[in-house]
Amino acid sequence: MKNSKPAVNPLLCKVNQTPHATILKLELVSAKDDTVTLKLPFSEHIIGDPFKRLIHGGAITTLMDTVCGAAVFQAQGNFQSMATLDLRVDHMRPADSGLDVFAIAECYRLTNTVAFIRATAYTDNIDEPVATAVASFMRSNVEFPIQ
Repeated sequence: MKNSKPAVNPLLCKVNQTPHATILKLELVSAKDDTVTLKLPFSEHIIGDPFKRLIHGGAITTLMDTVCGAAVFQAQGNFQSMATLDLRVDHMRPADSGLDVFAIAECYRLTNTVAFIRATAYTDNIDEPVATAVASFMRSNVEFPIQ
């Protein structure tokens, strides 16, 4: 049977158009199967600790929520809307100052109504995570309003 799911969900090219993602300048790095990687570029306006020049935890949390949602879109292979039901982010350590942060998420289970995702954020080594997350998203049969 031929798989009708596109290699990369076309909606992912718009992942940086949500208000938070626009401010953070999130970028799609890669997408394959049920996995998506995004980049949070380091910039002065996301610093939360001006003395140590560390990225604000809220920027990391937004990155994690966005990459989890992107993984759901990629796994679904369509434009059905979804929303975060639960997001648990464990902040493991501060991101190294001046470095971009990457986040990779895998949608490991889809039911008719819920998607389950796990994610890791890191700077230069995924084995030394900045944060990890597990999430669940509500799935809908309503098309996402694409602009």
